[in-house]
Amino acid sequence: MPQDSMDFEWSYWIEWGRERILWLLAGHLLVSQVSRLLVEKYKPWCLMVYGMAACWLLLGIKGFAVILLHAAISFAVAQFQLSFLTWLCSLILLSTLRIPAVEETKRKWYDTENEYYLLLFTVSVRCLFCTSFSLEYCWHAPTQKSSHSFPWMLAYVFYYPTFHNGPLVNFDEFSEQMRRQEPFSVKTNLIILTVGIIRIFFWWCLAELMIHLMYIHALYSSALPLESASYWALG
Repeated sequence: MPQDSMDFEWSYWIEWGRERILWLLAGHLLVSQVSRLLVEKYKPWCLMVYGMAACWLLLGIKGFAVILLHAAISFAVAQFQLSFLTWLCSLILLSTLRIPAVEETKRKWYDTENEYYLLLFTVSVRCLFCTSFSLEYCWHAPTQKSSHSFPWMLAYVFYYPTFHNGPLVNFDEFSEQMRRQEPFSVKTNLIILTVGIIRIFFWWCLAELMIHLMYIHALYSSALPLESASYWALG
């Protein structure tokens, strides 16, 4: 049965996943396990460097610079420790994505629209992470700010598994997991990896099945079938 070709996002991410993202996630997993085994104390910084390198590879030096600039501005505004300023800063940074002159400039950085859209997706999600870090910086007492440094913010913002699409993990939870030292067990890690792969494969198959059987995107993009259907059918 043919696939619903109107589902742009699914096709878009599947294409990127096959080309680069899947391999970069595998690289992250390798760096994570090697650093955990050899230099666990420096694991956050190893993953930060890897995330920056992956960002540079996918988005280029200019895309990398945009995300770095957003993080620096958010961190600077957070020093005032005012939640209102943090929200205002985040909204202003997001609004720059819709300025026509800025859009045209960014489009010229890339050869294809897909590369430009990847930058938009990534910057939007990174803005959520910058907001989370800045708000928690505002809310914590001075004695709790030891881990709220700019290097820790970069480690959080450039953490690759959540880099393009999330999900959003708040900074306190992220830093706690990064600081937690657990005994290295090959058996346990293999079980976790296997279960994770099975879960991803299951949800991927389910999504593929839905876009081959349920033409949701094709239906809502065409008014005629919707107008001819009964209210019960629409419901």
